[in-house]
Amino acid sequence: MRAFIFPGQGSQSVGMGKALFDASPVAREVFQEVDDALGQKLFQLMSEGPEDQLTLTENAQPAIMANAIATLRVLEKEGGVTLAAKADYVAGHSLGEYSALCAAGAFDLATTARLLKTRGQAMQAAVPVGVGAMAALLGADIDTAQKLADAAAEGEVCTVANDNDPSQVVISGHKGAVERAVALVKDYGIKRGVLLPVSAPFHCPLMQAAADAMAEALGASPPAPPLVPVVANVTASPVSDADTIRDLLVQQVTGRVRWRESVASMEDIGVTHFVEFGGKVLSPMVKRSASGEVETVSVISMDDIEALLKTL
Repeated sequence: MRAFIFPGQGSQSVGMGKALFDASPVAREVFQEVDDALGQKLFQLMSEGPEDQLTLTENAQPAIMANAIATLRVLEKEGGVTLAAKADYVAGHSLGEYSALCAAGAFDLATTARLLKTRGQAMQAAVPVGVGAMAALLGADIDTAQKLADAAAEGEVCTVANDNDPSQVVISGHKGAVERAVALVKDYGIKRGVLLPVSAPFHCPLMQAAADAMAEALGASPPAPPLVPVVANVTASPVSDADTIRDLLVQQVTGRVRWRESVASMEDIGVTHFVEFGGKVLSPMVKRSASGEVETVSVISMDDIEALLKTL
């Protein structure tokens, strides 16, 4: 069994999608459709920068999605395969869940781009710059990370935002609390704590205003049932019901990204092959999270697409 998976924020880089754009008219159509939907030259920003503008949440989120979907569309249209025929499940990390739902037909491309633009703007606006922070805890398991977050909170918000794999957990909350947690890592036997270069504290209760904004946006543009089940970040379980998917996407803004558990869930169901589109971020996490032998492949270039086609 096979899962198609889609990366989240942090996988963006200047030049992303450029080689695919040059090589494939299908990719060019995807990037143009996203530009048209947003009324901005997003692909120019992706290919030329500047990096500080691409890194802005409201730009990075639709850009990462566009790059991943362009890669998938080239595989489908030029390779003559369909996601429904080749994937049993889809999943994505944070914003990547929207990419996964677009890939599986729950949202069309233009709607996905607009939802992610709204999501990025709402997440940025929810907390003033400098009030929140996030940090990666390296060499930390989920239980130890939660104990550290609880100890550092001191009445402020500090909680686990991303359970990425058995050796990496990300915490999020008020800046002071997150900085206290980083200072305490050695006391909890954690190898390192690294403050992340993000502009807002994602996936924690401070994002409630953004969750409210997404509830409104998803009410106006609800998902359709996906072609294959999506393994949701919030529950780490497969879901196909459109109303449930919409509710989980709202919860996802303030909720934990349970990626390690999502991988375990897919493995338990029988998934042995994971194909990551548009990045090389999730594949190492999958390898570290899986209990048994799994195959992972990252698909970014035309060469990657051609190599994958030989195995499907």
